[in-house]
Amino acid sequence: MRGPDRRAEESAVLRMDFNASHVGTPNRFVALFLFIFAALLFGIPVARAQQSSDAPPTGNAQNGKKLLISDGCYECHGREGQGAAQTGAARIGPPQLSFEGFQNYVRKPTNQMPPYTSKAVPDQDLADIYAYLKSIPMPPKGKDIPLLNK
Repeated sequence: MRGPDRRAEESAVLRMDFNASHVGTPNRFVALFLFIFAALLFGIPVARAQQSSDAPPTGNAQNGKKLLISDGCYECHGREGQGAAQTGAARIGPPQLSFEGFQNYVRKPTNQMPPYTSKAVPDQDLADIYAYLKSIPMPPKGKDIPLLNK
């Protein structure tokens, strides 16, 4: 075949090849969409579970008060975590740090305080001490103390 007939035939063959190669394309997109949807659907609960496992343990303030005394924290930080100029111990109650920050500092302090490993003070004990320190009300501001405003 020559001329226009051959071109028409070649054009028809090319259209058939093009159409044949794209027959599965919509199915591929659907399959890809379903795969991504399933990954997101099942991946999000796993991420939430990991986040919730990173949450601090629930502390018992009454036990924390006892531990503050028995573990010797009060010797430097005071019975209410108020700190002491004599020892140079920082005020720890009520804490301004998150539990994670508090825990990191107890485990790896930067000043004179010795480090307390999880063997010496388990995470649950730290959570109890933290709960006790959180239960202590903030002291009044200087402007709210009448004697200081005379």
